[in-house]
Amino acid sequence: MEYNLSIVIPSRHEEFLNKTIEDILKNKEGKTQIIVGLDGEWPLEPIPSHPDVVVLFYPESIGQRAISNQCVRLSKAKFIMKIDAHCAFDKGFDIKMMKLMEPDITMIPVMRNLHAFDWVCPEGHRRYQGPSGLCTICGKPTTKDIVWIAKTNPQSIAYRFDKTMHFQYWNEYGRKQTGDLTETLSIQGSCFMITRDKYWELDICSETFNSWGQQGVEVACKTWLSGGRVLVNRTTWYAHMFRTQGGDFGFPYPLSGHDVQKNRDISKELFEKNKWTGSKYPFNWLLNKFHPPEWEEQPPTKGILYYTDNCLNMRFANEIRNKLVETSGGLHITSVSLKRMKFGDNFHIHAERGYATMFKQILLGLENMKEDIVFFCEHDVLYHPDHFAFTPTNKNTWYYNGNYWFLRLKDGFSIHYDVSPLSGLVVYRETALAHFRERVKMIEELGEEYKPIHMGFEPFTHGRVKWKFWCPFEVFMPQNPNIDITHTDNSTWKRWNQKDFIKKPIFWEESTDYTIPFWPKEYLIGLSKIKNILGEQK
Repeated sequence: MEYNLSIVIPSRHEEFLNKTIEDILKNKEGKTQIIVGLDGEWPLEPIPSHPDVVVLFYPESIGQRAISNQCVRLSKAKFIMKIDAHCAFDKGFDIKMMKLMEPDITMIPVMRNLHAFDWVCPEGHRRYQGPSGLCTICGKPTTKDIVWIAKTNPQSIAYRFDKTMHFQYWNEYGRKQTGDLTETLSIQGSCFMITRDKYWELDICSETFNSWGQQGVEVACKTWLSGGRVLVNRTTWYAHMFRTQGGDFGFPYPLSGHDVQKNRDISKELFEKNKWTGSKYPFNWLLNKFHPPEWEEQPPTKGILYYTDNCLNMRFANEIRNKLVETSGGLHITSVSLKRMKFGDNFHIHAERGYATMFKQILLGLENMKEDIVFFCEHDVLYHPDHFAFTPTNKNTWYYNGNYWFLRLKDGFSIHYDVSPLSGLVVYRETALAHFRERVKMIEELGEEYKPIHMGFEPFTHGRVKWKFWCPFEVFMPQNPNIDITHTDNSTWKRWNQKDFIKKPIFWEESTDYTIPFWPKEYLIGLSKIKNILGEQK
């Protein structure tokens, strides 16, 4: 049979595994199979024999995460649901979950508490599930009475994590939401559904972590930060038995506080410090989306998008890059080039130098960056620290640095006028992504008919194209200027006289002999003396 859903159950010496499987078989209504992973121990009760049940046995324990992954490798279904081995389910839970699933969703049902058993003595005294022992009322021996009741109260509908990455309930957040599908920052980890493709794409059960702990945080963070959503399906439920009292009612895996803390430390390193390579969003994007208690509002992260055609004199290019690292204060750099290079996180494409290629480079960089705010930086511009101190106030507005001097490197002649160059753009990454995807798509559709002059270079500063995604723009004026350097390898022509402009600049200032505010004259002259960059200027 071809299955739509594989329910994966990692198990080690589990007492209620058989009851869990029986419950699933009783309540599933779709093409759903069960894959059980026995991690070094057989269950205390026989596993039900059924054509929809597959058993994978490892004689020696490989760990909860590893056995889960081995089970998923046996699946060919579209969806995976990982559950604990002590759960009960709503009638038709599998159909209700799959009906609302989408490729980028991790979904959980509403969680109830499972009342699995009571301890009962000969006198009829009953004690709620917990460690074995004599009756607390009469002192007589007790036996276990299986009741298997999904309690209707409490019902958990939202979760979060605190600053130590420790799981917390967050029902007050859940109560503010309405509808069949509602968002949750994190999950409990005992039950979740995801597509099999996403399971592997996101490494959703990473064996980098210790065997047990942090699965809910890992699953939720990887889903949200990769661009997906974590949703609670309120049309169905499951019930989970909690084993928190120790003794013979504790965890089947050896559990140390050191290992649990190490997993939390791994979570902080991967997610809070933005080191997980699958992230499309930085961690503070997630915090700012949910505003969980204990977390202060996080300032937006900043990063540099550096793009180059690799046509510059190498000594000159290295000097400009070194200055960029210095003046940016160590901001993370994503570089996109036409040749491989060691500068920040480098991505390169094989294409001919040109404006269409430049826009594709920009798009590639934006797609691989993780910071909130992007500073567009070109390979022949000197950037002042004031430039990187600027923070956009509106996520949908494009901001251009208007304090620019243009330096003719051959003779030191410089001009300063009202301008909003692409190399001075500061914008939120998600907004820039939307535009450059539209721009590159339009260029590809135009093919040979594409003319740079018709589209322009600085988005939204003119009305030549009626973009579907439109944003306002503003010009900011920091105290000290950037310098756009004209040399022998520029790709664009520069106007050095007011008469060259069809629309006259609002203001105009000239300087000679390498004299520009803030920038040391000796440094600029030194740039002009670097070998192979002197000659006729464009």
